[in-house]
Amino acid sequence: MRELHSFPLSPFCRKVRLTLGEKSLKADLIEHAPWERTPELLKLNPACEVPVLVEENGRRVIDSNAICEYLEEAYPDHALLPPDVAGRAEVRRLVGWFDVKFRNEVTENLLVERIYKRFRKQGEPDSGYVRAGAANLRTHLEYVSWLADRRTWLGGERLSFADFAAAGHISCLDYIGSVPWDDFPSAKRWYAKLKSRPAFRGLLADHLPSLPPSEHYADLDF
Repeated sequence: MRELHSFPLSPFCRKVRLTLGEKSLKADLIEHAPWERTPELLKLNPACEVPVLVEENGRRVIDSNAICEYLEEAYPDHALLPPDVAGRAEVRRLVGWFDVKFRNEVTENLLVERIYKRFRKQGEPDSGYVRAGAANLRTHLEYVSWLADRRTWLGGERLSFADFAAAGHISCLDYIGSVPWDDFPSAKRWYAKLKSRPAFRGLLADHLPSLPPSEHYADLDF
């Protein structure tokens, strides 16, 4: 059986899980805490990071973008990149936007401070970072709204890795109840549309015993 070594509240693992789901590819989820340098994870990935995909033939693919591109080429049904070169460039630009800029300005300040530090036993979150993350999130949701008002999906007319990269980060923040949806109806409509897809069901079923999701997290009509 194919394996995905991952962590439930990793935006990058979630991006891969959505890709697998959209392509109707099954995988056993093997959970690793990304801050624990275990021998098992180190053996899989010298960087000791998740996600790591292990195919049934033993082939390993490491790094979320490498995994997504690999899955796109190996399993071309339900394509998640546009057929034209300009469209692919735009999708990849947005993947970079969310995986680098959104991560640095929002995810690191909210998810890492509020949740990862607790798991690592590193003390209380820094209120300055949390305030900065919340302010930056509003700016990014304005951009998501701008895209959603002008396109069928964030990257263009078809569902793509751009949507999954954005949802990977935003769904983690939604799990902990940090997204002010009512202030951004266009972003909320985009997320509700994505949330209703079968590929999203696995994410909506996530439930960390020590950290239950927000009340509306799995509600398709939130």
